[in-house]
Amino acid sequence: MEDAIEKFAIFGGVEWGEIDTSKPSYELIEKLILDDYSYIRNDINELTDGMPLYHSILTAVALSDGRAHAIYKRARVDEATGKRALEELRERGLLQSKKSKGADEKFYFTLPFLRFWFAFVSPLFKGIRDGEYSEVKERWKNYENEFTQLPFKQLSHQLLRVKLKDYRIMDIGELWSNDTDGLDIYAQTKEKKNIIGSCKYTNTKIKKSELSKLQELAAKNKIAADIFVIVAKKGFSKELKALKNEQLKLFTLKNFKDLL
Repeated sequence: MEDAIEKFAIFGGVEWGEIDTSKPSYELIEKLILDDYSYIRNDINELTDGMPLYHSILTAVALSDGRAHAIYKRARVDEATGKRALEELRERGLLQSKKSKGADEKFYFTLPFLRFWFAFVSPLFKGIRDGEYSEVKERWKNYENEFTQLPFKQLSHQLLRVKLKDYRIMDIGELWSNDTDGLDIYAQTKEKKNIIGSCKYTNTKIKKSELSKLQELAAKNKIAADIFVIVAKKGFSKELKALKNEQLKLFTLKNFKDLL
């Protein structure tokens, strides 16, 4: 499942045919993307008209937390220009957005592959064009886990709709504000119950302190949490697993099989 999630973060949303998930991700990146850079770039340019402003904005979305002002800053554009470009890219179907009360709007790619392209390929196009892939390899090595965190979080939202279907979730997503740390998971049920949680795509087991942190975040965000959820790549400590009950739900990668 770890391989499947990572490959989805790279190739998701594009008709690639059969992908051998037993092969290392970077090997597939070179073979299927970098070696075909010119052809894929032409397809991307059809979506963006090859406009440098659009490419700057899309790279800023890929490399930031997606908040509007973070995008403007990274793309080095003023708010009016950035806002107009984001709206145009949303109309073209490349981006979607979500709002959170009292906070900047967040923007997300509609396809995982587009996010990968504008994070690892478009900013390094000169070397790739000349057949030199070392920068891409180094960037992937350094940011592989961090990059996969977002699709892991988004897939976790879908997983909870399945695993907690008896709670009749009405809406689920992230919750963020400009004043406090955000929540990876915030859901409300038909019975007005609040579910909050975190998603941890790390190579260490999650400890009891993560639950304490969630409880603190619930208080800071003034949410009366009925259920806490933690989704973790590598599982949980014995101490945390011992606390699992109807108010604390714990999920690991093996649970994602329910999405297949």
